Amino acid sequence: MPVLSVLEERVPVQLWTPLDQVEPDALIQLRNVAALPFVFHHVAVMPDVHVGIGATIGTVMATRGAVVPSVVGVDIGCGMMAVKTNLPAPVVQDAARDIRQGIEEAIPLGFFSNRQVTPSVDAWEGWKGGKGRPGLSALADDELIAKARYQLGSLGGGNHFIEVCLDEENSVWVMLHSGSRHIGNALANRHISRAKGQLRERLEKLPDPDLAWLTEGTPEFQDYMNDLHWCQAYAKENREEMMRRVLAVLARQVNQGNPVECRLAVNCHHNYAQEEEHFGRKVLVTRKGAVRAGRGDWGIIPGSMGAKSFIVRGLGNPQSFCSCSHGAGRRMSRTQARKQFSVEDLRDQTDGVECRKDKHVLDEIPGAYKDIDQVMANQVDLVEVAAQLRQILCVKG
Repeated sequence: MPVLSVLEERVPVQLWTPLDQVEPDALIQLRNVAALPFVFHHVAVMPDVHVGIGATIGTVMATRGAVVPSVVGVDIGCGMMAVKTNLPAPVVQDAARDIRQGIEEAIPLGFFSNRQVTPSVDAWEGWKGGKGRPGLSALADDELIAKARYQLGSLGGGNHFIEVCLDEENSVWVMLHSGSRHIGNALANRHISRAKGQLRERLEKLPDPDLAWLTEGTPEFQDYMNDLHWCQAYAKENREEMMRRVLAVLARQVNQGNPVECRLAVNCHHNYAQEEEHFGRKVLVTRKGAVRAGRGDWGIIPGSMGAKSFIVRGLGNPQSFCSCSHGAGRRMSRTQARKQFSVEDLRDQTDGVECRKDKHVLDEIPGAYKDIDQVMANQVDLVEVAAQLRQILCVKG
């Protein structure tokens, strides 16, 4: 049975993990969120919970009449995509190094952008409209939009990745993790600053300035929601564009140039907000490091670059606002990981995975993350496992 812990605040905080396994700073953040006057019913906290900006990663909250931009986060629409293919596992395994090189050549990593806008990127419907800014507020300047065109189809850095995996039946999957790139980050920070400006007189009374909100019915609220929805669509398309490129690499490398058959495709956000109905009321649900897991919803819960990952289907648990975790969750900071582990540790923990094994990705070592098996055990009432994956190659941003 899952562990359900409860904090009694202005609204209850329900956690799918034992309280003694939650960092003290994370508990403070959870109490701060629960104290906000517009939070509805309760706060749901996923088993991969850890400290974030303003609110913990793994926070799910429903609000009425307000939105908190920093709780959505600065990588609007960040999420996962996975595709099950028809490719033979032995052939893919034998070509892992060449496939990795092909992916790194096809997709810009880190801070890099595409050198030119490809036809598939240019055809995205999100560019349509006056000056290519449909739904975008005045906070999105032409320079920002132009950069977004060249970044569509790029991975980014940090914990973003592209993997080729095998499931328990030896089927080959492609899985990737990314979001809305620079435009999502820039717009998020501009709206966070605007929210703080709107609450300037009350900001000192907030337990955390990063919990500044925008009130429904104001132009600032509508501007944010418009930009939010556009960035979420951009993030989804970014993952789909990268997936097209990865599958093209696989077609060339191991399928004699023939298109790769997609037997199942899953694309889900885990940093976003959307309007939903819960407990009989229409609310805005913000998931900060959490995936929607309504009954039958497909989701992706990755471990780390040396651990297993899961394709899941939601059970529609109302107490979690139909949500589940977005991954294993970090158990230590990037600085701590670099101090505690060596490159040799990284090599040991990623044995059998074709990936970088140097100091530049040491902070992503599997040991820096929570035990994915325990995280899954804590949410058996939220999701059912459809497939268990293990990496054979990983490309890090």
